[in-house]
Amino acid sequence: MITRTRLAAGACALLAALAAGMAFPAGASAGEPTGEDAPKVDLVLDVSGSMRTRDIDGGTRMAAAKQAFNEVLDATPEEVQLGIRTLGADYPGDDRKTGCKDTAQLYPVGPLDRTEAKTAVATLAPTGWTPIGPALLKAADDLDGGDGSKRIVLISDGEDTCAPLDPCEVAREIAAKGIGLTIDTLGLVPNTKMRQQLSCIAEATGGTYTSVEHTDELTDKVNQLVDRAADPVVTPVATEGADACAKAPTLKSGLYTDREEFGQQRWYRVDVEPGQELRASVSVGADRAVNPSYGVLLRAVTVHGREIVRGEAAGDGRTDVLSTGLRYPKAESDEEDAPAEAVCLQVTNSFSVASGVKTTPGLPLELTVDVVDGPGDSDDVAAFGLGRGWWLLGLLVLVGFVAGLLWGWLSRWRFAIWRTN
Repeated sequence: MITRTRLAAGACALLAALAAGMAFPAGASAGEPTGEDAPKVDLVLDVSGSMRTRDIDGGTRMAAAKQAFNEVLDATPEEVQLGIRTLGADYPGDDRKTGCKDTAQLYPVGPLDRTEAKTAVATLAPTGWTPIGPALLKAADDLDGGDGSKRIVLISDGEDTCAPLDPCEVAREIAAKGIGLTIDTLGLVPNTKMRQQLSCIAEATGGTYTSVEHTDELTDKVNQLVDRAADPVVTPVATEGADACAKAPTLKSGLYTDREEFGQQRWYRVDVEPGQELRASVSVGADRAVNPSYGVLLRAVTVHGREIVRGEAAGDGRTDVLSTGLRYPKAESDEEDAPAEAVCLQVTNSFSVASGVKTTPGLPLELTVDVVDGPGDSDDVAAFGLGRGWWLLGLLVLVGFVAGLLWGWLSRWRFAIWRTN
C-alpha cells in the first residue's frame, strides 16, 4: 500500500513539474544593447558653503558626502567608467559672475583608480556658490562619446544660485540632444524649492529624484545608481520626424527619441513586407507644467492618407507620461516578389500650457518600432488569443484529470482493504 501511494504521489509530482516547465518557459531575451562601450557615470557634487551645515547624523553635509563617496568608490563595478565633478569648490569670493563658473572635473571619467579618486575627494572643503546649470553642461561634455549608457548623479543641498541659467532648462536641452544621458538627483536635507528644482532636472531626462537625510541613505542610493549604469540597456536613437508623410524618415525596428511641439504632428515611415506585422508604440512626456485634459494619438496610414489602424490615450493631469500603441498585420501575398508596403506613422498630441511656460524645446517623445513575422504561424503566441495561457489551461485540466483518477483509485482500494479487515 505504501509503495503504491508513493508511486501515485510521484506521478502527480512529475505531471505538475511538466506542467510548470511547459507553462512557464524560459523568458526570451530583451533588446540587446546598441553598443559595447563601457557604461559611464559622472558624480556631480555640490561643494558650496552651505555644505558646512551640521545636520546629517551629527556631522556636516560635506562629511556625509565624503563618507558616502569613499564607500561608493569601493563598490563601483570594474566595468563602469566613473568620474567626479564638483561645483562651488574653488571660488570663495562674492563675485557672482566668477562664482557661477566654479565647476571643475575632480577626477576624469575613465577606468577607476580607487586610491587616486579617494585622495581627490579628501581634499574637498565647502567653499562657494551653487552653479548647478553650468556643472550639468560640463558633466554632459565629460560623458560625450561612445554608445554605452551615460548617467549623471547630482548631489546637492540647495537650489541653483546662478539664474537665469535655469538648470531645469539645461536638463531639457541635454535630453533634446538624444544622446541617451540620464540625470539622477539627490537632495540633502531638502526644502520645497530645492525639491522642485531637482525633481524637474531628473524628470527632464527620465531620471529619479531622492530626498536624503542620513549618510547610509546617501551611500545606498548612489550605489544603486552606479550599479544601474552597468545594467545592459537599449540606447534610443535620435531621429527627427517630418510634418508630412512624404517627407518622413524611414525607420527600422528599434527605439527612437524625438521632440514634438505642443499640438504638433510628427510623421515617420516603416516598410512592412507581406506576411509581417508592424507593432509600434509611442510615449510623450510632460516635462513641464501642463494644463489638465490632454491626449496622444498614434495612427498608421497608407501613403495615400487612408487610415489603417490607430491607438489613442487621454490623461487628466495625474500622470506626466502618456503612452499608446498599435498593431498592423499585413496579409501574405500570392506574388513571389510582392513589394513592401510603406506605412506612415503619425504622432499627434493635445498638450497645452499656461502663459509664461516655455514651449521650447518640444515635449520628449519615445517611439518603439518592431516589424516581426505575422501571427499566421502556430509558434506565434498572438495566434492563440490567450497566448501561452491556453497551454497552461490545457495542462492544468490534464493534471487535474489524472490526479483525480489516481486519487479515486487509491480511495477505492483503501476502502476495499478497510472492509476486508
